[in-house]
Amino acid sequence: MLTSSLDMLEDSLIKKIDIMTKIEEENEKQREVLSSMDEAREPEFEQTVDRKMELIDQLELLDDGFQSLFDRVKEEVNGNRELYKDNIKRMQDLIKEITGKSASIEASEHRNKRLAEEFFSAARQKMNESKRSSAAAFNYYQTMNNFKDVPPQFLDNKH
Repeated sequence: MLTSSLDMLEDSLIKKIDIMTKIEEENEKQREVLSSMDEAREPEFEQTVDRKMELIDQLELLDDGFQSLFDRVKEEVNGNRELYKDNIKRMQDLIKEITGKSASIEASEHRNKRLAEEFFSAARQKMNESKRSSAAAFNYYQTMNNFKDVPPQFLDNKH
């Protein structure tokens, strides 16, 4: 019973590593999209965010299941550490890998956040320039429309 529970804990850690690898891939896709500064790629950016949210939800489910199972076997494992030392060592190695991936994901999230801020700042700036151009064109149009009501005038100083 306990051996199968420890195997399930290991499997959970392996699945977590797999999901974290997918998150790293999505972060890389986000970096590529944000680095291009192409507004046409905004839907692609949104898709990566959606996929990452799904992966994070999966991670949370795995973590909850892991913690629940771990709480059930913790006392028995601690009481017989020598008997389960191979399982414990494998899980410790997996946890080290998870910790490394967590640090990598966090760093890429910070990098992507900066890129996103630059991307959306540039998009806002383009929108503001577009608004100013539209306002100038509208003002010109209104001004020219006002001139059609003014009759032609000659200024002749030679009477």
